[in-house]
Amino acid sequence: MTATATRYLYLVRHGEASPDESGLTEAGRQQATLLGQRLRDVPFSGVHHGPLPRAAQTARLIGDQLRNVPLHVSDVAGDYVPYLPKKDELPAESADYYLGFLADATEEERENGPALARQALDTYTGPVRGDKDRHELVVTHNFLVAWLVRDAMHAPKWRWLGLNHCNAALTVIRYAPGRPAAVLTLNDMRHLPAELRWTGFPPELHI
Repeated sequence: MTATATRYLYLVRHGEASPDESGLTEAGRQQATLLGQRLRDVPFSGVHHGPLPRAAQTARLIGDQLRNVPLHVSDVAGDYVPYLPKKDELPAESADYYLGFLADATEEERENGPALARQALDTYTGPVRGDKDRHELVVTHNFLVAWLVRDAMHAPKWRWLGLNHCNAALTVIRYAPGRPAAVLTLNDMRHLPAELRWTGFPPELHI
């Protein structure tokens, strides 16, 4: 059956995590709650989130503000390296920097990450079947948000590198039948007061 309805994919990086990544800071909990309040009128079919505590807690806090929307945990929405480029794929001036950044990826990450990334494209992207538009929320991590934005822009696979997203910021991608994917909003922090914005970025990149 041909896909005939539009998918709206809402992507969220988890709230600010504690230093040991065992959960959210107080700021992270506030970020998640405020985002949930912003999204409370969206007719979500479900909230998908990764299994790590910082994503699961963010999803629960957002879900507390929504109206009977089910939460689903999935490794596909988890924290992993989606693609490992070879040096000749990268711009010459930044190849060594990016390869150094990826050097600590474990063998397990190198094997499982790309498979999960392909599954994420199958699961979360493209228009949907039926006559009703679908709104889905994925609470995840920086790498997967970057991977899905890269795909929507038809950028090279390596280009997930260098795309950074703030904690509890919102990115929305529309997948309409017969049309290219459209990034409707990217790294949107309108729901956060100034003191809760730009967490997850190095201090020199705070605006």
